[in-house]
Amino acid sequence: MKNTLTEHGLPLIQDADLNGKIVLVRFDHNVVKQGEIRDPFRIDRTIGTLFHIVERGGRPVMMTHVGRPRDKKTGNILCRPEESVEPIVQYLEQKLHTKIHIPRFPAENGKGIAGIDTSVNLAIRELRERKLGALYLPNTRWFSGEESKGAAGESFAIQLAGLADIYVNDAFGSWQPHASTSLITRYLPSYAGFLLQQEIVNLDRVLNPERPFLAVVAGAKYDTKIRPLYAIYEKVDHLILGGVLYNTYLCAKYDIRIQGVTDEDIQLAKELVAKDRDQKKIVELPYIVESDILEGKKEGKHRTISVKDFSPGKFYGYILDIDPASFEDVAVSTVLAGAKTIFVNAVMGFTPHFTAGSQALDHTIDNNSAAMKMYGGGDTLQEFKDLCPGLYLSVMDNANYYFFTGGGTVLTAIEQGSPYGLKPVQALIEAGRRK
Repeated sequence: MKNTLTEHGLPLIQDADLNGKIVLVRFDHNVVKQGEIRDPFRIDRTIGTLFHIVERGGRPVMMTHVGRPRDKKTGNILCRPEESVEPIVQYLEQKLHTKIHIPRFPAENGKGIAGIDTSVNLAIRELRERKLGALYLPNTRWFSGEESKGAAGESFAIQLAGLADIYVNDAFGSWQPHASTSLITRYLPSYAGFLLQQEIVNLDRVLNPERPFLAVVAGAKYDTKIRPLYAIYEKVDHLILGGVLYNTYLCAKYDIRIQGVTDEDIQLAKELVAKDRDQKKIVELPYIVESDILEGKKEGKHRTISVKDFSPGKFYGYILDIDPASFEDVAVSTVLAGAKTIFVNAVMGFTPHFTAGSQALDHTIDNNSAAMKMYGGGDTLQEFKDLCPGLYLSVMDNANYYFFTGGGTVLTAIEQGSPYGLKPVQALIEAGRRK
């Protein structure tokens, strides 16, 4: 693994001198929803990097973003308690049996935290003296410079660099080039953590798969998935669609209308239909669940319908799930059973009420014991864990399964054709060249 990464010029944490150093480490611990941790998987995956820092004599200052505190329309930043890092710190303190300090900085109403002031110096000194186990900075997106372009972003990056001797990026899911993921590398010796390294290596198994290669992709919006969807289409031998992506494809192919699918998206999907008319990579799921309402799964308000019964110009209600019978269809089951690599970034039904499709998909995929099965995305993993808990526990240590910590990052890398084109990864490589 190390040789592959160093060939691309990626500086690795195992090559850094950490002894006695303050190590600023960026994680993707964005697992807090409404003030609670829904699933600690992304935190647990970074424990190895954290242990390595401490075992090698480093003193960690941790940071992550949580949620989206910045209002896209107004630009205001709201420091809401439900997007605090406190639940993350409480979890780590219980898991690691150590004291972790959260520095406090004043926030202006609507403007977030202006910057890191000298009040943090005492905590840094206590960290060096081992009176504290670690520091955990407030939500990085509470700081006004984190997502800012130009001078404000640079200023925040310099403030972050002033806290530490070394920077480590272990935040695979945070692919956007922000101050704490990219700009910071200009001001400190910078390295990739173990999770970031592992994710990049496994991304190569998606980008250069053992064939036949099957991808299962779903999404709530067609227009935001077009570029990665087309990039995936070019790489796969077979493609299964779900969610709004599948609904939009069906509308474009069969000249029907499904409630909730826009005319604009249908026009966009016609290009994919035309492409597949020649290449025939899309495997259609023949039985889908139509519902009259979005609000729950009520008796008499939903039914299974067949794609074979579609006729041009016909209107349908909401299509909210895939009927499990679809995965027993010979054409579908043959493709799933014959794949050597399977990449899944999909929740098949409209949760929390329509879940049968996702359950059937995961169990059918598991029946292919020889395939390398790779799941990408927090929602995909969460549904797997919630809907198939026994299966999830049984495959956690299975070498033929891999769970990525960031679905958006995986799709971006697929779109670019390489994990080394991701902006934070590029920033690490450039920092390595400057050493």
